[in-house]
Amino acid sequence: MKEKDFNLLIVDDTPANIDLLSGILLSEYNIKVATNGSLALKLAEQSPKPDLILLDVIMPQMDGYEVCTLLKSNPVTATIPVIFVTAKCEVEDETKGFDIGAVDYIVKPISPPVVKSRVATHLALHNQRRTLEQQVHLRTQEIRENQLEIISCLGRAAEFKDNETGMHVVRMSHYSRILAEALNIEQKWCQLLFEASPMHDIGKIGVADNILKKNGSLTPEEWEHMKEHVNYGVQILGDHKSELIDMARQIIEYHHEKWDGSGYPKGVLGEEIPLSARIVMIADVFDALTSDRPYKEAWPVEEAFSYLQEHAGTHFDRKLVDVFLTQKAKILDVKARFAA
Repeated sequence: MKEKDFNLLIVDDTPANIDLLSGILLSEYNIKVATNGSLALKLAEQSPKPDLILLDVIMPQMDGYEVCTLLKSNPVTATIPVIFVTAKCEVEDETKGFDIGAVDYIVKPISPPVVKSRVATHLALHNQRRTLEQQVHLRTQEIRENQLEIISCLGRAAEFKDNETGMHVVRMSHYSRILAEALNIEQKWCQLLFEASPMHDIGKIGVADNILKKNGSLTPEEWEHMKEHVNYGVQILGDHKSELIDMARQIIEYHHEKWDGSGYPKGVLGEEIPLSARIVMIADVFDALTSDRPYKEAWPVEEAFSYLQEHAGTHFDRKLVDVFLTQKAKILDVKARFAA
């Protein structure tokens, strides 16, 4: 990449410091600036995302450490390199910064040659990492395709037991990826979500047929047994460790939670519910509403979209519902291509 192809975000509550850094870097890079942490978090998610963030530590309301922690906990911004630019230069300050994910420290008062050198170095490393990831992805594509087919088979097994169609897991996994991509999350994470989401209800294999296929409302006792499919799913995956299994386990555990805390099995709420599960719950419910089930006929798609809107802020994350509704054309295309 040429230098002007890189985008930098400078975050500092002092305009003079922003002017100084911008003056050093503007001739070589595209610059965005933020004077507080909240604005920095918003700009970091916007396209084009920054390739590197220069972040002040001492800021009012939200300091640089908190900003960096939030950046690294968000899949949309987690891979963006962060360099702290600060007067805090004690060993414990630097240790704290590195522990939460920063790649470097530049100590104030800043030296223009140091700033240029550090920025160039970390952009090169970041670009090299992305290139290596692409190469690894190409070399392991066949393995991942085989993994995906096995996972789809497991998901379809649960669905055949439930409603005699395995297309639900195909459609909802596509819906999940469409929503994730519309959120501008990195492609690797979107693909991981696509591959993990078919396992969301694999635990239904452990639920009795007379409950799964009951043509009518469940009794309280039957409902308690139905909810156990979450625990069954976690047990089926076991303690195996991989990015894919970890995300699948996360989705299984949380996709029946609700934004207002009224879901199950843990009753967590809001952003305590992992983003992967918040996405899958929308995709899962939409496809369930628009599909024939033993206990109901398929809803018209516009009624299903209206249902999502009506329950945004209670069942679903309102922000995610709003984005999902902007993707109607892609969603309907998937529904038509993978009709039961």
